[in-house]
Amino acid sequence: MSSTSKPLPRPEPVRYLLFSASLRTASLNARLAVLAQQAIAAHKGTADPAAMRDFDCSSYSQEDQAKGFPPGAEALRRRLEANDAFVIAAPEYNGSMPGALKNVIDWVSRFKPQPFNGRHALLLSASPSMAGGNRGLWALRVPLEHLGVRVYPDMFSLAQAHQAFDAQGQLANAQLAARLDQTIAGFMDLAEAAKHYPCAKTAWVEFLDEA
Repeated sequence: MSSTSKPLPRPEPVRYLLFSASLRTASLNARLAVLAQQAIAAHKGTADPAAMRDFDCSSYSQEDQAKGFPPGAEALRRRLEANDAFVIAAPEYNGSMPGALKNVIDWVSRFKPQPFNGRHALLLSASPSMAGGNRGLWALRVPLEHLGVRVYPDMFSLAQAHQAFDAQGQLANAQLAARLDQTIAGFMDLAEAAKHYPCAKTAWVEFLDEA
């Protein structure tokens, strides 16, 4: 490279909206979301942390929509559009997703253009149960994928989460900590490729064996 050559511009960092789907501030999923935020920062991503209470809405109805969208739905739409991808740490309620989360998804899906479409998402869960809230994540995939979200296949569910954190808020089990980090790193690689490389959409289709 000659002395007059200009260095190639560095690609913009990928931005990730990140929130726990629990309305309780000190929930296990809020603690897991903090670890995800730390991992995103460690892998050179830009995290945009939020809280479920930022997006909480009254129950969806078409009559209420005719009067205007609630502030929580407007807030989630803005944050989705300001970010390239999103990460949700969601508790499991009765074998499914939290009602508040499903409700705001229903609200936001009514915006035009619909802001979920084409965005990449990673789903996490933490639960005292042995399944770690995994059934709730499978339920959550359904509306998100229906709306065009590219949900990362490898989800992370933290079982017996009430015993999983040490005094510093980190995962006490080194193997679980490594798996969480690897899951987030793999998701970030895909989200970065989708933002910076035109071939990423084709790669995603082949990854899902939908070619």
